[in-house]
Amino acid sequence: MPSTNAILSSISAGDSAALRPYLRKVHLESKTTLFQAGDTVQSVYFPLDAVISLIVGLSTGEVTESAMVGKDGVVGASSALDSKIAINSAVVQLPGDAIICDANAFRGAVLQSQTFVSTIVRHEQTVFLQAQQSTACMANHDVEARLCRWLLRARDLWGSDDLPFTQEFLAEMLGVRRTSVSTVAHTLQRAGMIRYVRGKIQIVDVEALQESACECYDAVKDNYQRLLGTV
Repeated sequence: MPSTNAILSSISAGDSAALRPYLRKVHLESKTTLFQAGDTVQSVYFPLDAVISLIVGLSTGEVTESAMVGKDGVVGASSALDSKIAINSAVVQLPGDAIICDANAFRGAVLQSQTFVSTIVRHEQTVFLQAQQSTACMANHDVEARLCRWLLRARDLWGSDDLPFTQEFLAEMLGVRRTSVSTVAHTLQRAGMIRYVRGKIQIVDVEALQESACECYDAVKDNYQRLLGTV
């Protein structure tokens, strides 16, 4: 099955052949919850052009994104490592296509191959490192730098300068108040970095946005390159 997902593209021909009978292509709509923390993971998702947020929720109803996964990764892969319980929620952030695989079939295919196991372990390390980076980012960097970093990663994964995000959604993902996002968005727009129309952000000046982003943007990219050979 043709794929532009980095994980599926990186595995050997033998591993691909073992997995192929269980793969099917689906379209994921925005804001769809794939699973919630504590759920039994039934399916593994390989995004093609969809972008999925891994989020942590509090008893107050507030949520914050810990990691963002797109064409460079896989969601639910820990189920292949004999852990079927989700430790966070997975919500479709940007709509698009994905390759889906039954979790049991995925586990069976992975555990037949040491190289496949190694790929999944390295991927889970990158997601863990991304979550750690997000924690450090929230504690030490201002909202403007964090928003720039977040927009750049979303752009990389979706492959477009036009991002259909509301300020409410951005505030939720960054774990800040909507007024904070609104203030920063106006600042970035005045500086000519983005163009914001209700419910849509267009990135106008990528280089300027990169200069304003915190170091976490490059750190996450470097981790993916070092562990998986992807950018």
